[in-house]
Parts: sequence; structure tokens; C-alpha cells
Amino acid sequence: MPGNKKIFFFLLTLSVACLTVLNNGCGVYKFKDVNIDPNIKTVKVNAILNRARFVNPQLAPQLTDKLRQKIVNQTKLSQTNNDDAHLEITGYVSKYDVTTSGISNQQVSTSRLNVEVHITLFNHLKNTQEEFDVSHAFDFSSGITLAQAEAQLTPEIIRNMTDEVFNHIFSKW
Repeated sequence: MPGNKKIFFFLLTLSVACLTVLNNGCGVYKFKDVNIDPNIKTVKVNAILNRARFVNPQLAPQLTDKLRQKIVNQTKLSQTNNDDAHLEITGYVSKYDVTTSGISNQQVSTSRLNVEVHITLFNHLKNTQEEFDVSHAFDFSSGITLAQAEAQLTPEIIRNMTDEVFNHIFSKW
């Protein structure tokens, strides 16, 4: 029985330590809340354009739609198409190209789709402008065509790029 008590207290101590870490966060994966000036009430998300050398015709419209949806669903801002919006977001796909990312047996085994979006954020209440880029690389097997890779990767591309733009604007990370 004395051994069982030691195991019990060890597990209890370990549980308390784990709860403390989960409660306080470990610092690496701590997420910030959305941080919006309370005076900002409206946002206008202009259509994201395609300016990359290679154009995926679905990418820009889907990015625009998902960004609008995310802002409306996760903030208290009202979407507007008026020119008097407090925040205005414009952007374009600046890079969309494929490179080699892996070679096996002297042949390309993995290809990489590189996507970059340039965003301009206008804060009309403060009369400020901020520009930034978000980019991601998406790997796929070189045994499939680019069209097949796009069919598989487009939902992930849209989700990741939308999250990064949103987080940069509203969470500052």
C-alpha cells in the first residue's frame, strides 16, 4: 500500500502541474484575442486581384469571400461597400508559382506551390495606411499535375492565407 500512495501523490502532483501549464499557457502557443479600436464599426473588403505571373482564377475571389466571412463572423464590424468605411482592405495575389522542393533518385519527387498575397489596410478614422505580405509554401507530389494539386490544395491555401491576413490585421501577430 505505501507504494500505491507514492504513485497516487506523484500522479496528483503531475496533474496539478499539467493543469497549471494549461491554465497559464506555455508562451509559445498563446493566442491573442481580436483587438479592434472600439471607434471602428465598419469594414470594406475590396476584391482581391490576381497580379501573379501565373493566375489561379479561383484563388482571388475565394480569398476575398473567405476574408469577408471571417471578419463578419469573428468581429463586431459591419461589412459595407460604401466609401465611408472605417477600415478598408485591398490586396492582390503577388506570387503564385511552382518550384522543386524535393529530389529522389535524381528526379523531382516533391513540388512546391508558393503563394503570396500583398495587403493594404487603410484606417480612415486615423488616416493611416499599412502594407504587408503573407506567404505560404504548399508541397505536393510531383506525380500529379498542377491542376490536380490545386484541386487538393486550394481549400488549405484559402484557409491559411485568410487566417494570416485576419490575424495580422486584428490580432497583430
